[in-house]
Amino acid sequence: MSADAEVIDIQPARRQRVLILSWEYPPVLVGGLGRHVHALSVALTAAGHEVTVVTRHAEGAPLEEYAEGVRVLRAAEDPVRFPLATDSLLAWTMAFNHTLTRAALRAAEAGGFDVVHAHDWLVAHTAVTLAEHLDLPLVTTIHATEAGRHQGWLPEEMNRTIHGVEHWLSNASARVIACSGYMRDQVARLFDVPAGRIDVVPNGVDDRAWHARPRAVSAARARFAGDGPLVGYAGRLVYEKGVQHLVDAVPYLRDRHPGLRVVIAGDGPYRDELVDQAQRLRLADTVRFTGFLDATQLPAVLGATDATVVPSLYEPFGMIALEAAAAGAPLAVAETGGLAEIVEPGVTGVTFPQGDPDALAGAVDRLVGDEVFARRLARRARAVVAERYTWSAIAARTAGSYATARREHGAFRARRAAALLTAGRSAIAIPDGNLLAGAAS
Repeated sequence: MSADAEVIDIQPARRQRVLILSWEYPPVLVGGLGRHVHALSVALTAAGHEVTVVTRHAEGAPLEEYAEGVRVLRAAEDPVRFPLATDSLLAWTMAFNHTLTRAALRAAEAGGFDVVHAHDWLVAHTAVTLAEHLDLPLVTTIHATEAGRHQGWLPEEMNRTIHGVEHWLSNASARVIACSGYMRDQVARLFDVPAGRIDVVPNGVDDRAWHARPRAVSAARARFAGDGPLVGYAGRLVYEKGVQHLVDAVPYLRDRHPGLRVVIAGDGPYRDELVDQAQRLRLADTVRFTGFLDATQLPAVLGATDATVVPSLYEPFGMIALEAAAAGAPLAVAETGGLAEIVEPGVTGVTFPQGDPDALAGAVDRLVGDEVFARRLARRARAVVAERYTWSAIAARTAGSYATARREHGAFRARRAAALLTAGRSAIAIPDGNLLAGAAS
């Protein structure tokens, strides 16, 4: 929501037939990726494109259906799960891609496609296989990177393997979509992808879905607020979201604002540590952990806050900032990743250095201590969301990436074939049969 953020120019595009691959799609919603793919698919269809999504099956969901104009095929799991006698993520991903590839090939039998669009590394093997088998351009959206999630440290073999798959998928793609300039630079640096092959397309938000009714907002405030201001957080409870720094800031804020309450909505593996931290700081009466809130509850809770905090240490984009802004919440966000690009200090929110509880406390104090200032920022942020981050605009930009990938497909395929041939010759020249080392160099 920065004043100098790029304004999306929506141009009419001819109808394109799109095959989207995603491991999440309703009713399977684990994080934000599934919601993104769903909203994008519906918006592309509304713009006149033909969209087929191939995704993971969920119990009770049909294997194939048309929903909101989108053709959805769900890949059923093989009867024998984990044939390698392990429940590791990598083994599951391998088995999942087998079923996903079969389902995608069945989808292709019913009609041709113009482009394959992959979302993150979990569908990489199917994406590359389909693009090569059908001779189609591949577009990949990298929503986050393994290196970014771990602050550049890849401690385990699994982490390094995921990083390698991300590198492979990015370089096999004619176009790579990143959600922010920060992510574009990270993809270019980590995976050696030319910046000119990376398109920045921000995430979108259905701002109407985040406008809670005044009665619902009042009820949320009565439920969670005390006699003082209400501060909120919403998102996964994992280390990189930085919630621990918000908890550290609460004693100062409580002293400054008697009756202050903090509501932390969400769940995740870091929850127990955060609860223990709040207890050590004697914040049991101040901080409330609600767990997961549904699409009806969360907008009302965010709209009831006097400040919503996004304290992330790593944030490729910062979807919750858009959602909270659409709900009418004044924003205090960390100066990191995509957050630094979508929030303009003093205009659409306030910012603070990441990982700094004192600075976080100061930023929140500015909002809760000056209601007129806070509400002015909130009104401007809501207006900017409605102007720049609609799904119709995001779909138009994404369709532009598809069109570019199609124009460049022949030249990209020739360059890639030459690069793979060179890599193969290098592998053959390696002594002791160390083919993998040569091919990866």
